[in-house]
Order: sequence, then structure tokens, then C-alpha cells
Amino acid sequence: MADIIVTISGFHGVGKSTLARYISDKYGLRRVSSGEIFRRLAREKGYTLEEFSKIAEKEEWVDRLIDNTVVEECRRGGCVADGLLTGFFLRDVASLKIWLKCPLEIRVRRIAEREGRPIEEVYRETLAREESEIRRFREMYGIDVTDLSIYDLVIDTSRISLEGLYRVVDAALMDVLDRVGRDG
Repeated sequence: MADIIVTISGFHGVGKSTLARYISDKYGLRRVSSGEIFRRLAREKGYTLEEFSKIAEKEEWVDRLIDNTVVEECRRGGCVADGLLTGFFLRDVASLKIWLKCPLEIRVRRIAEREGRPIEEVYRETLAREESEIRRFREMYGIDVTDLSIYDLVIDTSRISLEGLYRVVDAALMDVLDRVGRDG
């Protein structure tokens, strides 16, 4: 498993963290989460996610620190990385690149329930954060995060149960492990 790198990308509330935890636990891979790094930095600096997104729009060091940390950690192998850009940054070395998608309304409900916050507040914050990220990453890196052509799997998490998601990903990972075994 040391050579395996799995990326899980998608917008907020699609289930990236849930799937990454599952893969990490089941396959013994280290977990690297750009979202957790972003949230930790925002908390440490005393900002809300919306406020910190606005700072990140003006100060590239925020994104560059997060992205460089994820890439550096994952290039050692044996990891599952979740975050909006992980598939792009690790596309040449990743064993499996997954994009999770889900309608905004469902994602907002999931986030609000998870965080115990009002839906209206989460909706406003999520929309602002995603619009900021789409614009920022296009300007900063020349990346169109809506281009799904680099992904091996694209899964709509509103149309599949959690157990079904795990089965699909397990099947894909078993194929990856078989290939690594044959080639390695």
C-alpha cells in the first residue's frame, strides 16, 4: 500500500471526508485533508470560513501553504488525500482519482446538520466559498475545478447509499491493487 495514492475531490458537503476516513481506515493509508488544514488555519487565526476565504482571495500564501502541504505529504505515497484540488495536483502520481458530486441543496443540508447551524447561513457561506475558490484557482493556478476529465471515477453521492459508495470505491481500489501487484 506504500505506493498507493488516492485523491477524493469535490465541492463542500459531497462526502469527501467520510470517504477518505473509510479508505484510510480500511486500507491503512495516511489521510491528508486540505479542508481540515484550511479550517484549522481559519480557527487559529480567529476567522470564520467565509472571512478566511476572502483573505485567501487576496493573499495567495493561504492556498499555496495548504496545497504544498498536501502534495508534499502525498508524494511520500501510502495516502488518501481529500480536497477540491487534490486530483489536479496529484494527477500524475495518483493511483485513483475520485470526484464526488451532489446538488447544492443536499450538500448545504448535510453541512448544516453536521455543524448544527442554520441552513440559510450555511447556504450563503458555501456559495460564497465555492464561488471564491472557482475564481481563485482559475486565476492562481489556471485550473478549472469543474473540468472532471482528469478523474477515474465520478460519483453522485445523492444517488447512492454510503454502503453503495463504499462498494464502488472498494471495487475500484481492488482493481488498482491488482494492477500494482502485477506491475510492481
